[in-house]
Amino acid sequence: MAEARFFIIRDEDFDKAINSDVPAIVDFWAPWCAPCHMVNPIVEEMAEVYNGKVRVFKMNVDENKSTPARFGIRGLPALLLFKNGRVHGNIMGSAPRQKIQEIFKKAL
Repeated sequence: MAEARFFIIRDEDFDKAINSDVPAIVDFWAPWCAPCHMVNPIVEEMAEVYNGKVRVFKMNVDENKSTPARFGIRGLPALLLFKNGRVHGNIMGSAPRQKIQEIFKKAL
């Protein structure tokens, strides 16, 4: 299997990670979330396809409470697109491959 193209992120690292010239997608998930496990392979595939163009971060909401609360994450999975530290798109809940691909394309 190829090397992972995403980063695990925590509350204390969040602001530094998303304040970049490189667009970032943050995948908010939890180990108990079945829909999270369904979209995870798609997110990981897109992380590989867009490697070097989009940074992909995964945040476990059970271990990190303040960042999901700050962005109003109430359902999982949740994908947020950030450009220069600001939200520029999101997907809340399970989504088909095409919709996930669209948010990666929007990052560019």
